Order: sequence, then C-alpha cells, then structure tokens
Amino acid sequence: MIKARGWPMVMNVVIHRLNIEHMDRIIQMAADLGAEYLELANAQYYSWALENRDHLMPSREQLRRAEEVTDRWKEKLAGKMRILFVVPDYHEGKPKKCMNGWGNVFLTVTPDGTALPCHTARMLPGLEFPNVKDMDVAAIWNDSPGFNFYRGTEWMRDPCRSCEHKEQDLGGCRCQAYLLTQDAAAADPVCPKSPDHHLVEAAVARAEQGIVPIQPLVFRDPKESRRLLARSAKE
Repeated sequence: MIKARGWPMVMNVVIHRLNIEHMDRIIQMAADLGAEYLELANAQYYSWALENRDHLMPSREQLRRAEEVTDRWKEKLAGKMRILFVVPDYHEGKPKKCMNGWGNVFLTVTPDGTALPCHTARMLPGLEFPNVKDMDVAAIWNDSPGFNFYRGTEWMRDPCRSCEHKEQDLGGCRCQAYLLTQDAAAADPVCPKSPDHHLVEAAVARAEQGIVPIQPLVFRDPKESRRLLARSAKE
C-alpha cells in the first residue's frame, strides 16, 4: 500500500538475541517490500527490555556475524536501499548522547499533552514536565525546568564533569543511568569511566555465557505499566 502511493518507505526492525540469527531473512523481507531505508536497531535496555535483558542481549559473536551479513547486503543493495546496523550501547563501550542531547534536538508530546525531552523521561524522579495545553512550545523548550534540568554540562559531577569527552556524549543516557544505578545524575554505566560500569560488564558476561534465564519473558501489561508509572510519580 505504501509503495502503491509512491511514498518513501523506512523500515525499523528491533534486533535481539531471539531474532539476530535471521538477519538474512529480515533484510530480504525489507528488500522484497521495496524499503528505501532499513534500520536494524539492536534493543537498548530500558523499561521492559531491561526486565528481559538476559533473554534479549546477543553475544559478541552473534553481533559479529550479524554485521557481516549486513555488510554483504549493503554491497548487494548499494544505491537501492540504505541499511543501518545499530549496536547495543552495552557492547559499544562508550555512552551516546541522550536523545542527541537532553533538550537539544527532540521534543515529544504524549497523548495527554505532556511535553518531554525524551519519550521515557517521565520515569525520572523529581522532575515535572509542562503540558502543551498550559504553555506554548517555545516557552516549554526555553524556560521549563524539566527541559533545562539535564541540558548542557552544568549538572554534571565527576567523572563526567572533568571528562574530556563530556561535550561529545553529554554524560550519556539519563534514563539508563537511573535504571541501573537509581541515580539519574550518575554517569551512564555504559562508560568505562563510570564507577558502575561493572553492572554493564556483568550483563555482557552473562550474554557471552548464553545461559537462558529460568524466568520466562515478561510481556508488557498495560495495568502493570500504569502501576509502575504511578509509583514513579509518587517517588
């Protein structure tokens, strides 16, 4: 239906341990559908993905093979389809800018009108975000405390504050820092300089061992989502 209307087609596929061995079939499907752009985005471990991390995180060898397959398809489809393979933060060994920088590029508006600098920012305790029904977008972007809280580098403490890369990664992801350390102002544990980096190393080591957790996959439950959101708001 998309191609029949002459629209460009961007396809995003979340990659994880349970489907990464099917990379050939996934890319072939995108090619058959006529996608002009394909993003093979390895799961990043927030929220429900964190709950299921030991099920979902691939090993380094799986990632290596997947990248080899992707490179072959890139050569085969050159000029027809752009393919991007996104490695999990945990395996890259360096943090990335939170949404290209907190309050730097993106503004998300939720169905109830709440404006957020990142689609998961409401999980962070102690922050309030404005609503587009009460404040215009320019004021939200420039003046609201929520959008300014982690903007730039002034909020940082060491090791981020004294790091030579702080302008490049801006301390990494605030939600990831909070989920792993319960401290939203901590250095992203993906960073080797973080005092909490051992948490990431342990998760990667479990993926390398290939041990399947006894606990089954935990699926998203709307009731549970509302309960967790309400608990987070109280905290």
